[in-house]
Amino acid sequence: MEYTIIRSNRKTISIQITPEGEVVVRCPNRTPKKDIQAVVESKRGWIEANLQKIAARPTLPKLTQAQLHTLALQAKDSLPKLVRQYAPKVGVTYGRITIRAQHSRWGSCSSQGNLNFNCLLMLTPPEVQAYVVVHELCHRKEMNHSDRFWREVARVMPNYALPKKWLKDNGSALIARLPE
Repeated sequence: MEYTIIRSNRKTISIQITPEGEVVVRCPNRTPKKDIQAVVESKRGWIEANLQKIAARPTLPKLTQAQLHTLALQAKDSLPKLVRQYAPKVGVTYGRITIRAQHSRWGSCSSQGNLNFNCLLMLTPPEVQAYVVVHELCHRKEMNHSDRFWREVARVMPNYALPKKWLKDNGSALIARLPE
């Protein structure tokens, strides 16, 4: 099995599988190769299962600039409405709302309360869009992913685990549609 090793000042070994199906092993600088191989071998079943999932995922065509523009316009119309709907339920205010085509995030919240959303959310089910909005609004109360943060998300959206899982299962395939 092929994998890339990235050494750094970290204390533990971790294995990541990229959306493209590359296996990346991150490890402490002085970790012997045999120790790395032993960890990879111990996780072989998990690695192979995830590589099979990636291989079975349908390859969707790249989006054109015109399609991205249309998604951005749709997002500029619908996501602020969701923010206005959920902000009072979370009990927060917010600043500017920005829509972008992002390769790594579905949304973000700045310390000033500005919200950023990925236009690709328009390709997700409505409950996923609502979850991302609630998630970012809850960061107005907790700028982290602590237990308190997740309790706040659950208070506003008790079934948040379902849309969160949908994003985990399907999000990479959508982001892979972005032009390079």
